[in-house]
Amino acid sequence: MPAGRPTKMTEATLQKLEEAFLMGCTDLEACLFADISKSLLYSYQQENPEFLERKETLKQNPFMLSRSVLLGALRDNDVNTAHKILERKEGKTLNLQGGEKSISVEASWTVQPVKVETRAG
Repeated sequence: MPAGRPTKMTEATLQKLEEAFLMGCTDLEACLFADISKSLLYSYQQENPEFLERKETLKQNPFMLSRSVLLGALRDNDVNTAHKILERKEGKTLNLQGGEKSISVEASWTVQPVKVETRAG
């Protein structure tokens, strides 16, 4: 078998790709970061479907980190963060007043009746 060009898909290249995907980079951005072509990435993915699955998982990292930050802000009772989340999620207006400032929040709720169960003594 004739000796071909050495592959650019080395362990170091794979590590650079993973690092880029952890940052949420697109395929093109990751390829630029790892100094490879998109066609090499796609060929490698086709030959290694487990890498494609890992890539898609790694690309979710920034969203998971963002959710963690939002959750931390909500746990700290950050009203501005709560407002923004409700505004994006629901899109309806709710006026909240009290404390030092009043805010308008776009929100929508469906109220579910509370069922109270009593225990027989």
